Amino acid sequence: MTAPTSTYSSPARSLGDTGITPLSPSHIVNDSDANVSEEQSFLVVVAIDFGTTSSGYAYSFTKEPECIHVMRRWEGGDPGVSNQKTPTTILLTPERKFHSFGYAARDFYHDLDPTEAKQWLYLEKFKMKLHTTGNLTMETELTAANGKKIKALEIFAYALQYFKEQALKELSDQAGSEFENSDVRWVITVPAIWKQPAKQFMRQAAYQAGMATPENSEQLIIALEPEAASIYCRKLRLHQMIDLSSKAAVNGYTSSDTVGAGFAQAKEHIRRNRQSRTFMVENVIGEIWSELEEGDRYVVVDSGGGTVDLTVHQIRLPEGHLKELYKSTGGPYGSLGVDYEFEKLLCKIFGEDFIEQFKIKRPAAWVDLMIAFESRKRAAAPDRTNPLNINLPFSFIDYYKKFRGHSVEHALRKSNVDFVKWSSQGMLRMSPDAMNALFKPTIDNIIDHLRDLFEKPEVTDVKFLFLVGGFAEAPLLQQAVQSAFGNKCRIIIPQDVGLTILKGAVLFGLDPAVIKVRRSPLTYGVGVLNRYVEGKHPPDKLLVKDGTRWCTDVFDKFISADQSVALGETVKRSYTPAKPSQMLIVINIYSAEQDNVNFITDPGVKKCGTLRLDLTGTSDTPLPTRREIQTFMQFGDTEIKAIAIDIPTSKSVKVGIDFLNY
Repeated sequence: MTAPTSTYSSPARSLGDTGITPLSPSHIVNDSDANVSEEQSFLVVVAIDFGTTSSGYAYSFTKEPECIHVMRRWEGGDPGVSNQKTPTTILLTPERKFHSFGYAARDFYHDLDPTEAKQWLYLEKFKMKLHTTGNLTMETELTAANGKKIKALEIFAYALQYFKEQALKELSDQAGSEFENSDVRWVITVPAIWKQPAKQFMRQAAYQAGMATPENSEQLIIALEPEAASIYCRKLRLHQMIDLSSKAAVNGYTSSDTVGAGFAQAKEHIRRNRQSRTFMVENVIGEIWSELEEGDRYVVVDSGGGTVDLTVHQIRLPEGHLKELYKSTGGPYGSLGVDYEFEKLLCKIFGEDFIEQFKIKRPAAWVDLMIAFESRKRAAAPDRTNPLNINLPFSFIDYYKKFRGHSVEHALRKSNVDFVKWSSQGMLRMSPDAMNALFKPTIDNIIDHLRDLFEKPEVTDVKFLFLVGGFAEAPLLQQAVQSAFGNKCRIIIPQDVGLTILKGAVLFGLDPAVIKVRRSPLTYGVGVLNRYVEGKHPPDKLLVKDGTRWCTDVFDKFISADQSVALGETVKRSYTPAKPSQMLIVINIYSAEQDNVNFITDPGVKKCGTLRLDLTGTSDTPLPTRREIQTFMQFGDTEIKAIAIDIPTSKSVKVGIDFLNY
């Protein structure tokens, strides 16, 4: 390492930057030869759909890519919830060691004595923390059900390690010989609206779980959930989906019974096929695509437990490559919103003070109550007339009486919540209207968001809308989307809708180049010095150094928000160390949501990461007096990547691009 910054004699010093004078003009080149990586051969692709509410994995052997195998059935499923995924729940011992995951974690936790349960760390639905934390770092913490804190990175690494071990065990059993981690290309799915730090966090957790290493980063791919869904939907045959816009629609609306009938048929089909965990993906492009022509556009609405992601793709024939037309949008409008409304309803009836206490004092019973709600939530439908009964755990009834001195029944009578009654069997009885009201805020958010999207000029003439993700199974959401947009485009739901992303992620791992063009969600760039131009540059940016007049803080833009970037396209820049002996260059990266940015001090511009060029390996020859380090940055992939070359020696320079630890 070199002396502290203060000794650099570079005009960039006032930037607090390690003295870089920009050399080359900004331009984007399609320099695909600069980033040819050695393609590794993997025997199998394993995709992990790490969801907010449920998770799972699927795999495909590279020798027979048309077969996608969904993971083995998990023991301990829930009544009323047929799913090949497992709940995203994790249990650690009081010593904070990994104990179990999924149903096993939930059941074990549930069976613990309440006093003992308080010592154990039980976490669920923790993925949302990565979306909601503004300043995510490796130190970010999660709170377990007992109120204890633990590092998020540890939890994510434990969960990924669990999936890694399960998958390798299943592969070894199937192959009859030991499968090594090095045989596997891993794919982990994340929401498209996640920012760079969250994607990098997932990658760090996967490294910690031993799936790949920073030196062998190619072994792990981050896939964007709606993209994965889109890739899978491309392959759909007509019998593998439900078309909500059935031709019998009366002015764009279907009566809910056609929707219902379509689903009953589909459910029967899924039930019959459930025995088979292997899905054939036809190599032909599915029948739905036979209706798509060059340039056709479609929207994928990925509605999961935590977030809703909207992506707009355009098809490019003959190979059926995809091009993103508008940057991914969405928000925290997943089915968790419905759980949150239920919790608010309980607070209204029983008092917030009681609910808060109950969650801390009887964490396992609270989990039980939410499981009971989950299965009733799935029974909600637009045309339902009979009430929904939710089992209240005995300890809820008991603890409430101790806490308030009167019965649960009394609380219900006293509360002015009309739609919720007490049934003689000791259940909460909700009218269908009450249940539908819990869905309303979340569904309204999704519909509003879609309306905004459809108003964008890039999103005209959409032919299909694919509704995917676990929340897409909710008839209330289906009906809302159908009545709002059924007259604009055809609304299609893949049958095994909860597994769409998982299967698409496997296809993406087999061929990551299928998405050729993406849109940058933000404007990215660095701060540089330019020659000061009188009348063009503001006087407060003037810096005079050795008789030369410089303008500081100029935003050198790598890429603009919503700009199209092709896969493999690179942004090229040259940097010169302030002194030939300098061994490390650290450049701050800035981002903004808007496009017209002139200075890094403009409102809305934030420092978001660093680019580190490590020159230690390039200096065995005598150093030239002026060195030029060329960097190539890629923005067309699911993650931002960079490589660099030391021009005088043509050696590659170790480069790190970091959005987490800067």
